Amino acid sequence: MHPRVILSTSNFFFAFASALTGYIVLPFLSLFMPESFAGLVIACGGAISIVSFFVLPRIISRYGAQEVALTCAIGEMIVLFALAAAPGAIAAIVLVIVMLALQPVIAYGFDLLLEATVTERKTVAEVRSLFLTAWNIGVCAAPLVLGALLDDSNAYVRVYIAAATIFVPLIVLLVTRSLPKGIPPKLSHFTDTLKHVLRNRDLSAITFAHFLLYLFFSWAPLYIPIYLHTVVGISWATLGWIFAVMLVPYVLVEYPAGWIADRYIGDKELLLSGFLLAGGSLIALGTLPVTSSLSLILIILIVSRVGAALIESMTEGHFFRRVEADDIGSVSFFRGVWPLATVVGPIVGSIILFFFSFQILFIATGCFLILAGAITAGLIEDFK
Repeated sequence: MHPRVILSTSNFFFAFASALTGYIVLPFLSLFMPESFAGLVIACGGAISIVSFFVLPRIISRYGAQEVALTCAIGEMIVLFALAAAPGAIAAIVLVIVMLALQPVIAYGFDLLLEATVTERKTVAEVRSLFLTAWNIGVCAAPLVLGALLDDSNAYVRVYIAAATIFVPLIVLLVTRSLPKGIPPKLSHFTDTLKHVLRNRDLSAITFAHFLLYLFFSWAPLYIPIYLHTVVGISWATLGWIFAVMLVPYVLVEYPAGWIADRYIGDKELLLSGFLLAGGSLIALGTLPVTSSLSLILIILIVSRVGAALIESMTEGHFFRRVEADDIGSVSFFRGVWPLATVVGPIVGSIILFFFSFQILFIATGCFLILAGAITAGLIEDFK
């Protein structure tokens, strides 16, 4: 089996399990505390990941990206099984923090392994888009399984058992095949990497655009499900198929978008379109009355994911055209925006919810994404 096939398949299982738990993490924590405080627990997981990204390049240089990804995957599986054992409040909070902290590290390891398989820079967008498509197929499958597991209940233990089981084939794939290690990595201090990124306007702009995307990923999957379930009153069984349809654009849009960006339009225009669609959809969701039809809600959610798919495809392809396979410092910085957004997003969400409603949260975050995204897209250097 080709290394890219192994990595894409592993990415599918990783996405499947991560999406399953991502939809329920806020409702699950809300069993033990108010929703506004639950976001702070999620932020703790991101904070731990941020700290780990300071030392990850040296750890990976010593032990290898595959070994680090495998170790973290095993740890994630153990944590998920522990959560399935229905622990008490304190244990559940600690386990959720560890679960969230490990996920960006696994993704970082996969990044480096995939980058080692790329021999021509001009194919980066296609390779990355294919890898992301495998991720997005897993993300699309998760809501259907989530709806079947929960139906009209809040039996979140079932979800954690399923997510832990899904990690088994991922671990088997990483154990049974040695993947290319690529060029020996260049090590640099974090401050040197930060200076390198900040001095390059294009690199810093596309990294910030990726940070904005992960802010969307911290706001939309966390707050939209609980809003639709608790405020609008939609059952998990119905939300399951709604979210599955909502996520189809990730599968259908990203690879063609990467192909078009490589050959025709370039990244700038597609990136700007993505921010307009994603931010505008959040604003639309915040202005809708709670009595709106399911079909209208579904259309808004689909449009939001078309926008996010465009942003993801463009930021991934643009960044990895700019860096070499051995530059794990820059890759670490780029991937570090995931846990950073996991800290910033829930804190912002908690502050807004403490004083205002879900509707204000969606309107405020949507406006911010449009404004910041438009500025950022204008700063990148287009390839076409």
